[in-house]
Amino acid sequence: MESSGDHTGFENIEVYGAREHNLKDINVMIPRNKLVVITGISGSGKSSLAFDTIYAEGQRRYMESFSAYARSFIGNMERPDVDKIEGLSPVISIEQKTISRNPRSTVGTVTEIYDFLRLLYARAGEAYSYLTGNKMVRQTEDQIIMHIVQHYLHKKLILLAPVVKGRKGHYRELFVQIRKSGYTKVRIDGELMDIVPKMQVDRYKTHDIEIVIDRIKVLDSEKYRIAQSVKTALQQGKGVMMVLDEEGKVHHFSKHLMDPESGLAYDDPAPNTFSFNSPYGACPVCHGLGTIEKITKESVIPDPSLSISRGGIAPLGEYRDIWIFKQIQAILKRYGADLSTPINKISEEVIDILLYGDKEPVAIPSVKYPGTDWNVKFEGIVNFLEKQKEQGTEKTRDWVREFMVVQECPECRGARLKKEALSYKVAGKNIAELAGMDIHHLGEWFENIEEKLTDKQKRIAAEILKELRKRIRFLLEVGLNYLHLNRPLKTLSGGEAQRIRLATQIGTQLVGVLYILDEPSIGLHQRDNHRLIKALKDLRDLGNSVIVVEHDKEMMVASDFILDIGPGAGVHGGHIVAEGPPKEFLKRGSLTAGFLKNKLKIDVPQQRRHPNGKWLELSGATGNNLKKVTLRLPLGTMTCVTGVSGSGKSTLIHDTLFPILNQHFYRSRRKPLDYESIKGLEYLDKVVEVDQSPIGRTPRSNPATYTGVFTEIRQLFAGLSEAKIRGYKPGRFSFNVKGGRCETCEGAGLKLIEMDFLPNVHVPCETCKGKRYNRETLEVRFKGKSISDVLEMTVEQAVEFFENQPKIYRKLKVLNDVGLGYITLGQHATTLSGGEAQRVKLAAELSKRDTGKTLYILDEPTTGLHFQDIQHLLNVLNVLVDRGNTVLIIEHNLDVIKVADYIIDLGPEGGEDGGEIVCAGPPEAVVREKRSYTGKYLKKEL
Repeated sequence: MESSGDHTGFENIEVYGAREHNLKDINVMIPRNKLVVITGISGSGKSSLAFDTIYAEGQRRYMESFSAYARSFIGNMERPDVDKIEGLSPVISIEQKTISRNPRSTVGTVTEIYDFLRLLYARAGEAYSYLTGNKMVRQTEDQIIMHIVQHYLHKKLILLAPVVKGRKGHYRELFVQIRKSGYTKVRIDGELMDIVPKMQVDRYKTHDIEIVIDRIKVLDSEKYRIAQSVKTALQQGKGVMMVLDEEGKVHHFSKHLMDPESGLAYDDPAPNTFSFNSPYGACPVCHGLGTIEKITKESVIPDPSLSISRGGIAPLGEYRDIWIFKQIQAILKRYGADLSTPINKISEEVIDILLYGDKEPVAIPSVKYPGTDWNVKFEGIVNFLEKQKEQGTEKTRDWVREFMVVQECPECRGARLKKEALSYKVAGKNIAELAGMDIHHLGEWFENIEEKLTDKQKRIAAEILKELRKRIRFLLEVGLNYLHLNRPLKTLSGGEAQRIRLATQIGTQLVGVLYILDEPSIGLHQRDNHRLIKALKDLRDLGNSVIVVEHDKEMMVASDFILDIGPGAGVHGGHIVAEGPPKEFLKRGSLTAGFLKNKLKIDVPQQRRHPNGKWLELSGATGNNLKKVTLRLPLGTMTCVTGVSGSGKSTLIHDTLFPILNQHFYRSRRKPLDYESIKGLEYLDKVVEVDQSPIGRTPRSNPATYTGVFTEIRQLFAGLSEAKIRGYKPGRFSFNVKGGRCETCEGAGLKLIEMDFLPNVHVPCETCKGKRYNRETLEVRFKGKSISDVLEMTVEQAVEFFENQPKIYRKLKVLNDVGLGYITLGQHATTLSGGEAQRVKLAAELSKRDTGKTLYILDEPTTGLHFQDIQHLLNVLNVLVDRGNTVLIIEHNLDVIKVADYIIDLGPEGGEDGGEIVCAGPPEAVVREKRSYTGKYLKKEL
């Protein structure tokens, strides 16, 4: 690099006067074509600088380049609050929030690997018949003529052209048309007939109809006639013809792909034949999802020991004097049972009638006309629910969904495609088998595929294979070797989805771009961290600038430049505390530098808690890649579940253990993955899970409403004497319903001014001046503060203000303890950073009354947290454990792992080679285990 900077002539991205959110009018120089880490306490303004200023401005400038007409469709980008930015390249942001929730999005479709596989199969796949397993052949006219002359010399043959194949109808017009074309005979369902006027066949049966084109004796002298007849037969049969020999045997010929034995023909394959998102390729039963929703007997009758009158049939509930119970009563009476008979004492045949209906009408005695009966047909409970699912209102559909169970599709067995698509093979495997392999094995399979291909296939596939290998290599480079192509995107963690997008970006090989990433190391084990860092450096070496918002030590040390924003969070942040290359950065006195130098650190506890002798034992778990795992969880401790990415942590905890507990305590419908047994449930009475899903991102949601503390505050205000005199109920103090809110802005406090060609502007509402409520509501005051003043308090102020209101105090205290003292109660959820949202959610769950027998399950709670914030979080968790509760954390962060009382390490590798518990015990024991990767890295910390 010359000193004059790169081809843009700029050495730095220069930001002047950034004031977005909490940034305090700062000026920043960020070197170009370097790997830059922006770090700092959660909520200090890292994302405000990286995403809301630099990215937003780059995006806006790109949009400005469109014509005004085009911009009117896209909508306008807001101009970030910054004086100017120099040296900005086109920007691509890779965030965590962009995970698609669509069940049709899979790892294969997002990385485009599946699209290339579809192309490979469409162009180079070999078709086999799904009836006989024979290889399908296609023949030219000349080949068919040669075949007839060689194999049927001196025999009498009838040449047929199929026009109807296995379809219903009377076909009157067809026969008229055939006759007009000059043919006199047809073969219907295997029988030769003459065509007569007004001829037709049975309309409700399926038929096969062929035109008799010619009847010939095969001789060398008749070659010309045979050729003409074959040509005509192929024309009439749209490329397919049949030959009927003297013994009455039929032989099939086709210009398309065809099985010579059964006559089964396929259309020529196109890439969409192999797409499960296209009607041409998707399995007709599950429409390409691989699973179907079905109402099963078990979901309708969860507890067969109950009688029907006591609510044994879940959708009906307990007995009421309604029509359906009278129908059921009449059916049971016919079979000698009644509504108070337990369901398991009623015969299977009767249960079948109740669920699936009956042909015979039932007689129900009339109330209006005594002595007479109503005769009605009973449609069956399952059929009724199915009908409601199709035709009911949104509310009814949601209700029916409670009785649905997701099952593997019986037609395609989860392969998502039609039989025809699954019958094409390349090197002996069909496309669904490849989509079911993990990336590691898929890469190996493609390494030496050439040996198994024919020369023609090699020539066709050369380019496609090059693209496939390239994309697979990039996925391996970012440490995603354990994913398979069929894995739905919605089941990935934020970090995994982000690394997939990163791999796709590296694959595009762009130059001169500014990439901004948001914590790509989430969900990544220390072992794979260097792979990610290498991928980012490769991106930089191509000639791109890379900015990473990150809290990971290794990433900071490996970067070219660190920018630390702080010193506090929210109002107390927004300044640049320290900046420079890692070596110089360490000499600064900032909080982050302190942690990097190990001057400040999270201390390992002197004394670890010993298990209290009570264990929760889950045995024989075999979901996904688990190999008959037995999990023994010591209660009353803080336990970490660790292991490399893809080793089965989420499968074991999130998909097996949590649904079991959820079913046990709360009757949830979600089915756990396969397991044999669970012991020790009697020691627990409650389970709370905090997962990675984002909190509601609407301006109407805020920390007060999310944690539920606002409900308590509204009740407090409604209980004040002033409110009672005026007859105000808690609803009066809500800004989401009519009554107390300002109607001009409908309680939002802001008004949206729509501007053509310019971005929409939010201005404070002129009626209420941004207070959200009308004047009367604001006249009710508690300790001199109105409800609007309360929403504008920070959590720190509110904790003091409400210290004598135990219910409110408890919830606010937890928010304060996790380090969110600086946010205001009414801050729009849309303006919370990832780490803040994560902690608001934690606080909402952790402030629920603990019973001393509660199990808390946390999935990577350190997402978006700085070393300092992790310390706050651990303090809160330790208080919970000290009260006798159990905290179970799925985590890669060594600062949390080293503080745990007990570690359960899964592995040893990810994907197929994982799924076992490598070791379990206190951290000191895990360090000694040779096979554990976690132990290896933990050693350095201890």
